[in-house]
Order: sequence, then structure tokens, then C-alpha cells
Amino acid sequence: MKKLSLIAGLLAAGMSFAQIKFEKGYIINNSGERTEVLIKNLDWKNNPVEFDYRSEETSEVKKESIRNIQEFGIDGVSRYVRKKVMIDRSSADLNEMSDTKAPDFKEETVFLKYIVDGKAALLYYDNGPVKRAFYTLNGSEPEQLIYKPYYISEGRIAYNEDFKKQIAEHLNCGIDGKLLSQTEYKEKSLTRIFVSYNQCSGGEIVKYDEEKKKRDLFNLTIRPGVNFTSFNTSFSYGYRSDDMDFGNKTSFRIGLEAEFVLPFNKNKWAIFIEPTFQSYKSEAEYIESPDTFFEYRTKSTVDYQSIEIPFGVRHYFFLNKDAKIFVNAGYLVDVKVKSSFTRGQSSYDLKGGNNLVFGAGFKYNNRFSAEFRFGTARTLFRNYRNISSDYKTASVILGYTLF
Repeated sequence: MKKLSLIAGLLAAGMSFAQIKFEKGYIINNSGERTEVLIKNLDWKNNPVEFDYRSEETSEVKKESIRNIQEFGIDGVSRYVRKKVMIDRSSADLNEMSDTKAPDFKEETVFLKYIVDGKAALLYYDNGPVKRAFYTLNGSEPEQLIYKPYYISEGRIAYNEDFKKQIAEHLNCGIDGKLLSQTEYKEKSLTRIFVSYNQCSGGEIVKYDEEKKKRDLFNLTIRPGVNFTSFNTSFSYGYRSDDMDFGNKTSFRIGLEAEFVLPFNKNKWAIFIEPTFQSYKSEAEYIESPDTFFEYRTKSTVDYQSIEIPFGVRHYFFLNKDAKIFVNAGYLVDVKVKSSFTRGQSSYDLKGGNNLVFGAGFKYNNRFSAEFRFGTARTLFRNYRNISSDYKTASVILGYTLF
């Protein structure tokens, strides 16, 4: 409970003190009136339908929605416009896939996000499984670039790639056949097409994805630390059981963590994997055949080494530009390297089980970190029905991010 309370305390502190960042931007209401405001930048993965803003740094937080705002943006970062468009929401899921090639357009009012602005503009709509690209030319109303997978027969799926025909017909400058044939219906690939056209046709180009491209989305960190491990066993004989406590031991651990920062929500979410070497060695004394004429004392020893591979998800709370705290949760896979367990004259094969791990920590300057982590109990006797055990570890981990 103390460990859980510590994690909860760190989480509460992060939520209390983490900065809610409002950045300079603007809103344009239904009357066409533009107002300079501070917008809460959530770095939306899905196109929003509402957002929070402040008139000034110290003013109250207000909420606006797509009903009242025809455009909003964060200076140099993002721009969203409300448009009534014809959009095809055909599913790419095989179980729900259409069997017709033609898109099924329906009229909707949405916020479209600018990716490239210029003579030809690329806009994007992302709502989870539905990702659609739109384009405008010389200020025209947005039109969807058509791409649709559709079902033909068992094991056969075809793709309507009419977006390439649209590009060839309307964006006929700076785009050759080879470039077009290699173009995929993805934001990065389409961005390359629109940049090429705008460079060829002249005029200013604004790319709103530049900030994301500059982000460091992969970190490799060396993570030494100290493990505090306890181990106990129980041998069951039907009518009785022999319990042994091998005590708490302190040991060194060393890990190498790969962290992948997810490219949305202002880098607050990440997934990680951390192969780690750990070891535990101890002995315990127990009484064989207690309260009988054959009673005697003997020893049991354990020497366990393994590679632990925790992988999971992490959430950051930013305190300022240099400091942040984090909480994470993961699933740990334990791979035995070397083991021995003796009980008197008998030897047993150890094989570790898997478990859950939870942690909280602090990171400074995206370079130095410290974390407290604990795991749920796991067994080292997976191959024995009459032997149970609890192997528990809490860790203090330091980290240095190499890049």
C-alpha cells in the first residue's frame, strides 16, 4: 500500500503542477471577426470539434466549438478551418468493407487541418480509423482526394486510387509520372506532392508539420539501478506445507531502454521496452520432518539470474521546459539466464513467470532521470504444481539518455 500511495502521490503532484500550456493564436467567429487569443495546445491527434482558450494569460478559461468558430489556429504551429464537405467514410476493416469501387460521399461539417498552404493547399481530416485528405486550388472549396479499399472476392481487395488522377489533372506542374506513381495516400507522401507543385508554380509555401518533424521521437537510455527483492516459497504435501522465507536482498540491475514518443498530444505519451539484467541470490534454513524423531535442520539455496523485458506505456507531466515527471505501467516478460535451487539434497529447475510493473519518476533536460518502480509478485516455479512462490521486486533506477 505504501508503494501504491507513493505512485498516487506523484501522479497527483504531476496533475497539480504540470503546466497547461496556452499558446498565442487566433479565432475567427461566424461573423468573420478575428480575435487574438491564447489557445490550449493539445496537439490534437484527431481533428477537434471544440477547444479551450483564454483572452489573456490571467483570464478565465473559455470553451468554443465548431458551431461558433469558422477558423482557429496557433501561431506557426497549426491552422484549422470549418468546412462543409463531401466526405467518404468507407471502412478499411475487412468485416465492414464496401464491395463497390465508388466512394460513398455524405455531407458533413468538420474542422480540416492545414498541412500545406499555398496556391494548392493540402488539408487533412483524422478521426481514428477515418483519415481523409482534401485539397484546394487557388482558394477553391476543399475537395476530398479519393482513396478507397473495396472487397472483390475471397482473399481479394482492390483499391480506388483516383486521388492520383485528381493530382495529375489539377496539379500539373513539377510532378512527373514516377513521383506520382510512388505517392501513397499518407500525409507525408502527399505533402511531398503539394510542396513540389507549389515550388513549381511559384508563391509562398507554409508547412504546418515542420514542428513535428523537428521533434525527438526516439530515445535510447542506459538505466542502471538497485533492486530490492524478496522471495519466499511454499512446498505443499496435501496435509501440510513447508514455507521458507529467503529474505530481502539488494542487488544491481542494468537496463537499456528504447522509448518511442507518440507524435501527438505534445509528446506526453510514449511506449517503451527495456531489456534488463537482474539477479537474486540467498539461502534459508528450514526444519525437515518437524516434531518427529527424524527432525533435522537443513539449508535451501537460490541463485537466479534473468533478463527482464518490461514493455508498456508512459505519460509525462511537464513542469517547465526542462523538467517533467512521469508515470508508467507495463507488462514484464522474464527470460531465465542462469538458475539453481536446492532444498537439502534435491535440486529444482527455476523458470520465471511474467508480471505487471508500475513506476513513477522525474526527468531533467531530456537527459537525466530517476524512477521508482515496483512489480507484482511472480513465481519462479512454473513447472511444479505443488510448489508456489512469490518473487517481488522494487527498484530505484537512474537513467542517462544517450540520444
